[in-house]
Amino acid sequence: MGYDNEKLNKIFDKTDGCCHICHKKLAFSNYGSYGSRGAWHVDHSKAKANGGTNHVNNLFPACVKCNLDKSTYHAKTARSWNNKSRAPYAAKKKQELKEVNTITAVTLCAIAGSAFGPVGTLVGGAIGGIIGNEISPKR
Repeated sequence: MGYDNEKLNKIFDKTDGCCHICHKKLAFSNYGSYGSRGAWHVDHSKAKANGGTNHVNNLFPACVKCNLDKSTYHAKTARSWNNKSRAPYAAKKKQELKEVNTITAVTLCAIAGSAFGPVGTLVGGAIGGIIGNEISPKR
């Protein structure tokens, strides 16, 4: 099945350009370029042979090797071969999680710092902000 650039972009962006099975970084420009670094296919999470559809919710980017190895297995099964339990997060989702990490760390460190008075609260919150901002969500 052929995909237009708009649909390929949607599929590629779902995992921030990583294989949904092994989490390896892919190259958008190498879609279908067998043997090229970062080459990828569009994979059906639930294989069409098993009743899967061409709806975008069922389509994910996968490196060529993972897609061929997966065959008609379900994505969860193929991910488990790589010790992965889910697809990588999209860039937008990663940013949201990073913001939650930062807010949580600011709050916790400010509470801990409050034992040392108002200055402790401010210093704790600042340290928490730095720490929380550095905690990146896993792919």
